Amino acid sequence: MASSSSGGLPAKPPSTSYWKGKARAIENDFDDLNPTITYRHLLSSNLGVRDPLRVVALCDSDAFYAACEQVRLGIDPTLPLVVQQWDSLIAVNYPARKYGISRMDKIKDAKKRCPNLVVVHVATYKEGEAEPGYWENPDTRTHKVSLDHYRRESMKIIQLFKEGLPNGEVEKASIDEAFIDFTRPVREELLRRYPHLASVPADAPNGMDTPLPPPPPVSWENKGTVVPVFPRKERPEEKTDSSPSGDAIEGEPNVEGGSKTPELEGEDDAVEEDDENTTWHDVALSIAAELMMRIREDIRTKLGYTTSAGLARNKFLAKLTASYKKPMNQTILRNAAIPNYLRPMPFQKIRFLGGKLGKALAEEYDVSTVSDLLTISLEEMQRKFGENSIWVYEILRGIDRTEVKEKSAVNKSMLASKNLPQPITKAAEGYHWIRVLAAELALRLNEARDSNPALWPKTIVLHIRRGYETMRSKQTPFPFTRSVTVDVIASFGDKLWKELVGTAGSTPFKITNVQLSFSGIGTMEAGQRTIEGFLSARTACDEQIPSGAAIGDFSKPSSKRAISDDNVSPSKRQRSDSSIDGFEEVDSSPRKTKDRHTLSNPKLAEHTRDERYSFLCDKCRQRIWLSNAPARSGAADDADGTTHAGGAEGPAGIGTLDDAIREDALSALRLEHADFHYAEELAAAGDVELPKRVIRPADRPTSTAKKRQKKVAEQGIAKFFSKR
Repeated sequence: MASSSSGGLPAKPPSTSYWKGKARAIENDFDDLNPTITYRHLLSSNLGVRDPLRVVALCDSDAFYAACEQVRLGIDPTLPLVVQQWDSLIAVNYPARKYGISRMDKIKDAKKRCPNLVVVHVATYKEGEAEPGYWENPDTRTHKVSLDHYRRESMKIIQLFKEGLPNGEVEKASIDEAFIDFTRPVREELLRRYPHLASVPADAPNGMDTPLPPPPPVSWENKGTVVPVFPRKERPEEKTDSSPSGDAIEGEPNVEGGSKTPELEGEDDAVEEDDENTTWHDVALSIAAELMMRIREDIRTKLGYTTSAGLARNKFLAKLTASYKKPMNQTILRNAAIPNYLRPMPFQKIRFLGGKLGKALAEEYDVSTVSDLLTISLEEMQRKFGENSIWVYEILRGIDRTEVKEKSAVNKSMLASKNLPQPITKAAEGYHWIRVLAAELALRLNEARDSNPALWPKTIVLHIRRGYETMRSKQTPFPFTRSVTVDVIASFGDKLWKELVGTAGSTPFKITNVQLSFSGIGTMEAGQRTIEGFLSARTACDEQIPSGAAIGDFSKPSSKRAISDDNVSPSKRQRSDSSIDGFEEVDSSPRKTKDRHTLSNPKLAEHTRDERYSFLCDKCRQRIWLSNAPARSGAADDADGTTHAGGAEGPAGIGTLDDAIREDALSALRLEHADFHYAEELAAAGDVELPKRVIRPADRPTSTAKKRQKKVAEQGIAKFFSKR
């Protein structure tokens, strides 16, 4: 498979589908593995998944839950250790696996196989405790499992990925896995090591589209295990991600790939340095392997966790390769090795091909391996399984177009859930679990706010399930409080519980699952104030207002105030004067509103202003004014003795607005002033007894017409995936 870049004959140009999203798949199997790489490819920075020099890695923590407990307790990593959740095992470290212990075993059986086995029960929440703990003999009837420690350790590992690769993309795939796109840092290192590639030679026949010169030899020593291009012996039977010896990642789905291959020994691991098939993509892989090795070593030395990694040209192959040889190792899959790596693999080991879809493919074509399915044409597959089956056609050939995308640091929701071993049959029994779930939400939200104080959920939601029925839920707005406690969250949960379940004596029920969650979590925009901002004292800069300034000036940016009126047309000036923006009241508290107008226009006394531009607050009995309120009809004396005609024009420079605009401005001011009083009440209540907030309807009327639900019939391969 020599390429033009290695001195051989020119390679066949990549197929159209290689460069265009979901176009027609390639006609020949694996004919896109060695595209001609040109100066344009190397010097371009926006090729994305089409980049022929693309390198993606999947880094997986070894027996992560068990490793977290081993590090927390300071236990020798060579000792056998398992993590227990109630009567089951959720993690088994590698020393324990040597005794034949798997996650399918019960504790008693595991201890029989290994008498010196270290058993650690996962942390749990219990009522009355604000944080989870490692309690003696936790009871599933009163406690709830906590994964908070594992989440925190996972974030530490992700942070080391980002610190070690500031120019790369890092996507958290699950609690113990992350995808890393090395393409950009590898390109930078490639140009640093081979500076002659940074510019197109003057005698290049095709300019930027000229192929790169032949690559240098690649040494794979100390870079990890390299999957052989031509295996010298038959590969052992593979294990899937659901192997009993693997880790149980509770609540975390596996993202890409699916097969695990046991350790291959001896000659299969060796790759000759003078391999005639060496390509520039191999050079890119070798550089990425060096960077990955460095990051994995940092994780081991700084945090104490060992990891395994797979490096390949896309996410699917990287995930598949990461488990080739574990633990504490990394595996490199060269493009030339992809065909012989995939062909003998049972295709139902590949993620998404092991369920109903895989069974349908096996029965329809009487096949079992990837090699068997390669004989099925795209036309035949699409005729039977729909157009979207192009994904199956391409994944069997090692093609994956999904990007590595860094996920937002802000989770849009937080959920605490409990499957009840004994159903709740009385309304009073639910309050215990509300407090347990509230403790988890309080801890997680407060931890998130430590790094982002502006973080806040909009809504709190309670879900319950009765037997095998669908979930029922109730939600309510969750107002801002300075400190989030278990009591605050539980008070809202209790209210929702009463609305959902009722009180004693209601219809009999059996609740088997309870969930409490936050939704709509977000951060405030720059310049947006929290409710406490309404209560903050005025700063000195607020008082420093030029005495000769007009009233409306202070609602506009200084850059706009600097524009001369001479440069503005009369029509634009008229529209500006009649804009609602000129009536925005920045602070509508009674004292501050009065002070603001006194300072902003000392020439215009309160008794001379037109009361149509104000309203009287029922709570504070103060008159609240719009900032641009003109003088009432008649003469108004300025402080310097100058008299202005009130009439239709009002004070000089301020035009009288029509009634509709004035009413809109007053409505906005009333809402803002009401928020001020709400903030005062909230502070006075001490964040415990929260006043019920009135949710105001939107300014524009909402349609009352019922929207018809259109059920789109599932077609193609979509019908083989069950909805969750």
